[in-house]
Amino acid sequence: MTSQAIQGERQPISAAVLLGVLGIVYGDIGTSPLYSMRAALLHFSSDGLERWEILGILSLIIWSLIIVVTVKYVWLVTRADNKGEGGILALMALAQRTAVTERGRWLIAVVGIAGAALFFGDGVITPAISVLSAIEGLKIISPAFEGAVVPLSLAVLLALFLFQYRGTGSMGAIFGPITVTWFGVIGLLGLVEVIREPGVLVALSPHYAVQFAFAYHLAAFIALGSVVLAVTGAEALYADMGHFGRRPIQLAWLYFVLPSLALNYLGQGALMLSDRAALENPFYLLAPEWMRLPLVILATAATIIASQAMISGAYSIARQCVQLGFVPRLVVRHTSETEEGQIYMPQVNFALLVGVVILVIAFRSSDSLAAAYGLAVTGTFVATSMLAALVFRRSFGWPLPLVLAVFTPLLLLDLAFFVSNVLKIPDGGWVPLVLGGAMFTMMLTWRRGRDLLFARFRQDSLPLKSFLARLPQSRTIRVPGIAVFMTSQADYVPNALLHNLKHNKVLHERVLFVTVTGQDVPQVTDRRHVEELAPGIYRVTLCYGFQESPNIPKELEGLRELGVDYDPMQASYFLGRETVVASTVPKMAAWQQWLFGIMSRNSVPATEFFRIPSDRVVELGVRVAI
Repeated sequence: MTSQAIQGERQPISAAVLLGVLGIVYGDIGTSPLYSMRAALLHFSSDGLERWEILGILSLIIWSLIIVVTVKYVWLVTRADNKGEGGILALMALAQRTAVTERGRWLIAVVGIAGAALFFGDGVITPAISVLSAIEGLKIISPAFEGAVVPLSLAVLLALFLFQYRGTGSMGAIFGPITVTWFGVIGLLGLVEVIREPGVLVALSPHYAVQFAFAYHLAAFIALGSVVLAVTGAEALYADMGHFGRRPIQLAWLYFVLPSLALNYLGQGALMLSDRAALENPFYLLAPEWMRLPLVILATAATIIASQAMISGAYSIARQCVQLGFVPRLVVRHTSETEEGQIYMPQVNFALLVGVVILVIAFRSSDSLAAAYGLAVTGTFVATSMLAALVFRRSFGWPLPLVLAVFTPLLLLDLAFFVSNVLKIPDGGWVPLVLGGAMFTMMLTWRRGRDLLFARFRQDSLPLKSFLARLPQSRTIRVPGIAVFMTSQADYVPNALLHNLKHNKVLHERVLFVTVTGQDVPQVTDRRHVEELAPGIYRVTLCYGFQESPNIPKELEGLRELGVDYDPMQASYFLGRETVVASTVPKMAAWQQWLFGIMSRNSVPATEFFRIPSDRVVELGVRVAI
């Protein structure tokens, strides 16, 4: 860990921080009791449920929480922070630093891209299944509400997505208290039932999980696909580590979240032991009749919070993908003047909304969606285990036998969860596979296309050193003003400058070649680097971390501190707009050329992405064959 992170670990943790952890980090995993126990038991309900079957499923759920969440994420993976930040892409960037070959870096990138792509699939399914499972509680109150479940779910989800533009700051203040109330209520409901049926506590022994597995063999393996629903959201506690730090996440889990979840699952198991008919909805039937309507309202609020956390996470991952060069430029709107991480991405929001609405209309129940849910989650689990093993071996210097002893069992468990969900592909598991596969293909195509584009620029462009060497003899007329040329290749002359010289025959008195680079760290402190190449000609490199959004005019104004005479009112920005066409011998397949062309045309203009004033921009078009 960094020295700042270690120092932060030693500081006292305030109640406000713990409330924030509960409201943001654990919203997703906290709503899993709504559907996971029932989904797992349904596999064995056709000929009646035996006592040992209920205890076996319950033991599998409890020990999944202990091994996957507590051991893997809370104890191990949260140690692998990228300057305090977590998440699959932060872990990928950390692992890439240890790669000794370019091929190794590429393979690590593929694993990270796959994990991120599946995360987006999870981001579509989570709001749909969470809100559906909460509002389905109305059917327990009265069967008359059955026809209202889907319309009410759509209304809640539509309102949630339409209010995203306001930012999470205004909603965040009430997230923590609601989530605390939620965990307190579900834990208490479970405790009451456990007191009535204390025999259920034997499920805390792994013996029942092992006995169940040996008794059912393949059927037990299939049941793992539903058991894993109990640990959905585990990735969120790692992804949100940068907001709160490792220790508050650990404390909240060990002393509040895990006990509440375990009590609720034990309570559902106890209820099933005494009344098999409770399988209709063991979560809501834990509550007395008078409490069910308030519990539906509380559950709906909790699932909205869980959905909000996943939506915000999708924005963060999408921005990281843009900064790391895996997807085209997207609109990023900041919803807070003080918090860099609070952003709204309308294109991502619209894509998620369309996907969620389609899923709710197509599947219509949480039971149906449960089959679609696990594949995205378990795929991300596998990617995280593989990257974490690399980081612990190469960055932390763990001996190879220790890495194998710790991570091999965890990876095998993740693979077991993943393969058990692969078996559910015909029943809906194809949904996250299609979503993740589409995202994976787009991200790889964009990265490949940009690499070919940059290679073509270097091949066709004039080296900057040659241009500067010829400049004194060229007698080029210098005119007043400042010309800012945006270029991705710092050592080559931008095509926009060559076109400007060709058509206008002039060069400005002060010329800035500005290159924006993305770093594999969350945030950059030393952002501006300036080098004077010739009288009045400067090379400016602006560095941004994957959690930051560029603001070129703001950074250029700071050049005065570095001795550059820069006046924003005299500056004109020259940008090249590339039109990608197929070369005589294409280096990409025809379908990839087509896909890359669509993404390139729909990419957010550089002026908007870099926040450049549109009235100061000169765009020069160029055709590039790849």
